[in-house]
Order: sequence, then C-alpha cells, then structure tokens
Amino acid sequence: MSDSFEKFQKRRVITSYFSVVLSIFLVLFLLGTLGLFVINSKRLSDNFKEEIAMTVFFKNEANDSVMKAFTEEMKTAKFAKSFEYVSKEQAATQHKEVIGEDFMQFLGVNPLQNSFDIHLKADFVTNPEIAKIENRLRKNEMVADIVYDKQLVTLVNDNVKNISMWILIITGVFAFVSVLLINSSLRLSIYANRFIIKTMQMVGATTSFIRQPFIKTSVILGFIGAVLAILALIGLLVYIQFNFPNLGIMEDQLAISVVLLGVLVMGIVITWISTYFATQRFLNLRTDDLY
Repeated sequence: MSDSFEKFQKRRVITSYFSVVLSIFLVLFLLGTLGLFVINSKRLSDNFKEEIAMTVFFKNEANDSVMKAFTEEMKTAKFAKSFEYVSKEQAATQHKEVIGEDFMQFLGVNPLQNSFDIHLKADFVTNPEIAKIENRLRKNEMVADIVYDKQLVTLVNDNVKNISMWILIITGVFAFVSVLLINSSLRLSIYANRFIIKTMQMVGATTSFIRQPFIKTSVILGFIGAVLAILALIGLLVYIQFNFPNLGIMEDQLAISVVLLGVLVMGIVITWISTYFATQRFLNLRTDDLY
C-alpha cells in the first residue's frame, strides 16, 4: 500500500514539474519570438519596401550606347539597390506567359518598350524621395515614362509606423502576462506542498532553510524551460533563414544573442522571484488557513 502511494506521489511530482516546464517553455518561446520580430521589424519592413519596383521606359530611338550609359549611372546611384534591363522582346515574352496568348500575332509589331526595373534602397522608398528620383531620371531625353505604385508606397510607410507602435505595446503587455502565467504555474506547484512547508516551520526550521529547496527546484525548472525555448527559437531562425534567405534574419547575431540571453535570464529570474514570494505567502499563513 505504501509503495503504491509513493509511486502515486512520484507521478504527481513529475506531472507537476512537467506542467511547470511546459508552461515556462511556451511562454518564453512566444515572448522570444516576439522579441526576435521586434529586432527584425525594420529589416522586414525594409525588405518589403525594396520589393517595390520603379520601371523606367525608354523611347524606341534609344540605342545601345544610351542603355549602357544608363546602366553605368545606376551602378553609381546612391538610391539604387538593384536594377535589371528588360528588352522589349523579353517584355513581350513575359506578357505572353501572363496572358496566355501571343498578342504580336494580332498587332504584327511589338508595341512594348525597352525598360529598366529599379529596386530602390529602403531609405528612398518615400513619396518625396521617389519624386526627386523621378525628376532626375526624366531629365534624360530618351526616357519615355516612369511607372511605380504611388499608393503602395504611401500605404507601406503609413502602416510601418502604426505596426511598429503596436508591436511595442503588444510586447509590453505580453511580457507582463508572461510573468503572471509563470508565477501562477509555480504557485500551484508550491501550493501542493503547503503542508510540508508548514510542518517544517512548526518543527523549527528557518524560513531560508524551508525556502531554499523550493527556489533551487524552481530555478532548475526555469532553466530547463528557458533552454528548451532557446533551442526552439534557434530552430525557428534556421527555418526562416533557409526558406527566406533574402530577409537576412541571421545577420544581426549580436541582437539575436541578446534576445536569447534575455530568455534565459527571464526563465531564471522570474522563477526565483515567483517561488520566493509564493513560499513566503504560505509561511505567513496560519495552520487553519491552509485548508
């Protein structure tokens, strides 16, 4: 009978420890993911901005020397991140693939123009800066037209500011909720041992002696949960880097290290503080209040 009771107690303790580690892991993983998103928010917004293309169309009179001169100009231009020359034959092929029909069979000629697709650096993807670039490029007499999505540029810049503000607010709220969740899990774990705490106190054990094993156990559980969260975050970073290499999410290794270290410190500090106050609460309770 005693053996079965001891086995039951062991299973109960293991289940309690597992639930604490799991809650710490999930909370720290979500908080770490949000932290990684915050430090990479500018990179993500810049990457999206740099996907917006400005297309410069050239007149049919523009010869190879004009195209070469424009190419050299783009190589030295501060605003150009990348550019690509698209001949009117390439443009016709692309249109044929999109439409599914060869429109030149009906027209007999290719009405399209040679062009350059220019991807601007993120700092220049604002309406005032693009207007300056457009005015500069239009001074070239061989330029027929310049096309880009003005509404998208406005929308991106407005939304980036709003999203950044909300991310900071959500991060603060989530950090507070994370502390409460971890604290609740640890308090429930210590609640199951409230009679042991009171018994030790009644036989003369000091508060520090009683508190020490609970704090040690909780810190170990917090450390395990934090390490699991860090491993999961590293896996997430590797997955994103492998599938979306253009984001360059692994480039700022210092910031990533700070976030991962912060997750580890939070896992230890929060469990230590929560356990300290939880044990103190039961130490201050009267025996009748334990029931």
